[in-house]
Amino acid sequence: MNLLIIRLIIFAVLFFAGLKLYSMYREWKLDREELLDHDTGDSDANQIVRCTYCKVHLPENDALRERGEWFCSSAHRDKYLEEQKDE
Repeated sequence: MNLLIIRLIIFAVLFFAGLKLYSMYREWKLDREELLDHDTGDSDANQIVRCTYCKVHLPENDALRERGEWFCSSAHRDKYLEEQKDE
């Protein structure tokens, strides 16, 4: 009977130690990801802009800018600028 209680106590201690280590790992991982996000400095990279021609939303990194307007492709940029010349 005493051996069973000792095994149970050892198991409980190991279980709680494992839980504590796991929670410390998760906290470290979240802190590390947060630091990496702040270090990149890409606050403008996450901006969403709208194509002036077709009104589609896309990330600023993928967009083209011409004369203060945003475009999703060079074809839309050219079509828009062509229409502006006609007016």
